Amino acid sequence: MKNTILRTSALLLGAVSLIVAGCANQNGGSATATGTGSASSDSNQQTVVKVALNGVPVPLFSFLDDKNQPAGYMIDYLKEVEKKLPEYQFQYEAVDTDSQLIGTDSGKYALAANFWFKNPEREKKYLFPEYEYGYSITALAVKEDRNDIKTLDDLAGKKLVPMTPTSGLRYIIKDYNIQHPGKEIRIEDIDRTTASDDLKLVDSGKYDATFININSFDDANNRLKLKVKIGGVISKEPVWFLYNKNQSELAKKIDAVTVQLTNDGTLSKLAEKWFDVDFFKSLDYVKQGHQFRKENK
Repeated sequence: MKNTILRTSALLLGAVSLIVAGCANQNGGSATATGTGSASSDSNQQTVVKVALNGVPVPLFSFLDDKNQPAGYMIDYLKEVEKKLPEYQFQYEAVDTDSQLIGTDSGKYALAANFWFKNPEREKKYLFPEYEYGYSITALAVKEDRNDIKTLDDLAGKKLVPMTPTSGLRYIIKDYNIQHPGKEIRIEDIDRTTASDDLKLVDSGKYDATFININSFDDANNRLKLKVKIGGVISKEPVWFLYNKNQSELAKKIDAVTVQLTNDGTLSKLAEKWFDVDFFKSLDYVKQGHQFRKENK
């Protein structure tokens, strides 16, 4: 095994590159860089696949541990993919989200590794795999003394913390509004935000709730210790990698690995390792798992 370091990302904790160990050439040949990750013509060479890795730490999906080493569910998944595809050498560059999207669309990167949601705009520009590699558990966070907001239905007439135009969570609200005419949830715009900022707005009373990934809530509030709580778990949303439109062969190969890792229980074990609950099971099971964690902290 060896590391392929492309550049340091200032976005990461300690300004350290977020790099996953790439498999060394098994056959003695040198790797051939292709720019977009297309196949090498030399069977003795590995094909270099350039991966845009999210440079902003995402709680429990990808972050730096206390030894400044990449860790998290997504990182472990990528390591498993590398083991199953020795014909490829994966090169990782940690960049911001906009650079992930632009670089993958242009062909600079073969794929963007993050926990992406599907939406119509992304499906037009990028190739989505057939199989998700995990799930994002969404929830509503409210002040500790409130018990009136547990579902999206409860948000009618309430103030929801502003959301960025490209937020995957925003599209869930938009779909809800389409399906519930007359009970639409008002969406305010904001250019950039963080889970910490959103929770502070709820804690201050300026907004009634924020729609948030439950792991982001746990991470932020473990640090902030605000008087907020999870009012209700809403959904488990499949999460995906995004591929350049020309990377159908690579996507199919990684899909095959994902299916294998799902069927043999590897991904369930990784989910339990990082999230203390197997999010491949039903939403009711996941809700009970989060309640158990909350009561036993």
